Amino acid sequence: MEDKSIIALEIGSSKIKGAIGTVSADGILSVKAIEEEHCSDIVRHGCIRNVVETASTVRGVLDRLEQRVAPKRIEGVYLSIGGRSLMAENVDIERRFASETEITRAIIQDITEEALNRPMADRFVVQALPKELRVDNTATSRPVGMYCQQISARLSLVSCRNQLAKNLTEVISQRLGLRIEGLFVRPLAVADTILSAEEKRLGCMLVDFGAETTTVAIYRGGVLVHLAVIPMGGRNITRDITALNFLEERAEEIKLAYGDARPGVEKGGGRTSEGAEISAINCYVSSRAIEILLNVVEQIKYAGLTPSQLPKGIVVVGRAARLGGLTERLQQMTGLNVRIGVADSEVRILDGRIQSSDAVDIIAIMSEAKAAGAHECLVVPAHILREEERRRAEEEAAARAAEEAAAAAEEARRAEESRRAESEAARQAEMARQAEAARQAEAARRQGQPMTQGGQYVHPYAGNNRPVETGQQYGHTQNPAVRADGSRPAAVTPPSAAEQTKPRTKGWYEKLRERVAGAIANTIYEDPDDE
Repeated sequence: MEDKSIIALEIGSSKIKGAIGTVSADGILSVKAIEEEHCSDIVRHGCIRNVVETASTVRGVLDRLEQRVAPKRIEGVYLSIGGRSLMAENVDIERRFASETEITRAIIQDITEEALNRPMADRFVVQALPKELRVDNTATSRPVGMYCQQISARLSLVSCRNQLAKNLTEVISQRLGLRIEGLFVRPLAVADTILSAEEKRLGCMLVDFGAETTTVAIYRGGVLVHLAVIPMGGRNITRDITALNFLEERAEEIKLAYGDARPGVEKGGGRTSEGAEISAINCYVSSRAIEILLNVVEQIKYAGLTPSQLPKGIVVVGRAARLGGLTERLQQMTGLNVRIGVADSEVRILDGRIQSSDAVDIIAIMSEAKAAGAHECLVVPAHILREEERRRAEEEAAARAAEEAAAAAEEARRAEESRRAESEAARQAEMARQAEAARQAEAARRQGQPMTQGGQYVHPYAGNNRPVETGQQYGHTQNPAVRADGSRPAAVTPPSAAEQTKPRTKGWYEKLRERVAGAIANTIYEDPDDE
């Protein structure tokens, strides 16, 4: 199984954020890059108001991500949904059977599908979460495999306004032509990423401090028991500071640098660089922060719980949670332990510039995509794919040609080695033959026996270029040898003294040479002692 590339997109009230990551074959999520773009007034309280400008901003974020994975292009995205209209509503569904029936996953899935398809006025159901399951009136958390005649389920239907889902689809599918691979509820995805199973079972509260909304999700017994969105966030504090004659961008900087949620606390001296009193700034900051926190604490009562029933305390996320003194003030108001939420340690962040606490929202979307079975979100353009196929075909052809050339060269080398071996064997055989002939000739000479070859007489000097030295071979009496047919050739008459002293003209010399050669060819010289 190859790694899957996934693209996550978070459209918030103050920024639009995109991320690219991979899910390996063994299920490890790696975050490669995160890009974001500031936006103002095109998204309000989590709902898209200006479709055209939102699509343009999203395109800019995705273009920067595509530069990280060129030449591939983004074809699909995973989205989160949130905002002021988000809410959870309980619904009860029951199944009765004629006889004892085994509860299967198909039955549970059928109940969930019925809940998701339940009509709600002007609402879009995003997710259905099991809250309580009872088999023959006995509560259970694992009904699959049990036998019963009745099963009842209470589920939390998480929904939002139809307009929110419609505008989101318009931007992604219609304007940008992208495929929506999955849609997740943002606070629930964050909870699954940063809360442990123990925290959910014993009881805890997740608070997401956003720009224009603050979302509260309360867990107990391992299930979601309360979900609420408060229509106030960090931007409310920033806009309060603009009353001191600051632009919103500068007010945001002052809030983070000098603001504190605790009344009477001053940081960085008495005045800002513009001369504004920090005490006046913190008067705005602490007042609005306490208003938001009071609404957060009140959600515990709305859930029908008390702070003591949340022993695992409060986990806070969101950029507005970085306000100075916010967590300390919340801890004072509830008496519960408060911590900053970070992404699961099993998530690998490959870019050192990414801070886990700031990127929890976008990492949560990718974590949910991995859990749901990640789909490939990137594709290679057709023309690049064709070029890649052509290049690959050329490389394969070149490799085949190289292999064939190497095979031909090897075959030629082996043929040459064979030819050389045969030539060497022939040379060795010829040398052996010549050596044997010489040995036989020497043996025949020593024994005074005529040499024969194939039954025919062979003169010892036949075919040899050994020169005949006139007079040396005639120093003793010659006896005629016996030819192969039994006849005896006439003895060679040595040249007379007159012939030897006669001037050697060219004609005479050639005549003498022919005479001597003819005598040699028909005569065998014998040792005088043999007579």
